[in-house]
Amino acid sequence: MKTHFNVNFLEDSTETLRAIAHPIRIAIIDLLYNNGQMTVTDIYQHLNIEQAIASHHLRILKGKDVVAAERDGKNSLYSLTRSEFYEIIKTLKKVI
Repeated sequence: MKTHFNVNFLEDSTETLRAIAHPIRIAIIDLLYNNGQMTVTDIYQHLNIEQAIASHHLRILKGKDVVAAERDGKNSLYSLTRSEFYEIIKTLKKVI
């Protein structure tokens, strides 16, 4: 395959896009961008989903470094690692 991107970049990009590519995960990215740090409780209550579902999707996003978690006592505060992840969502909204 001829491209000016190296293979590692292509593979890493594909995996990151796969991690983002779910309605709940897109909603989580939107929430975190607009609200800053949030607990899993904040997230599942805003999205009206079960805590286990929110935790599952946060784990996937954290695994691809889309979100970061910071301990605050008994809670973890989740935030976007980079605002550019929200820009991907905004771009999709413009073209779809």
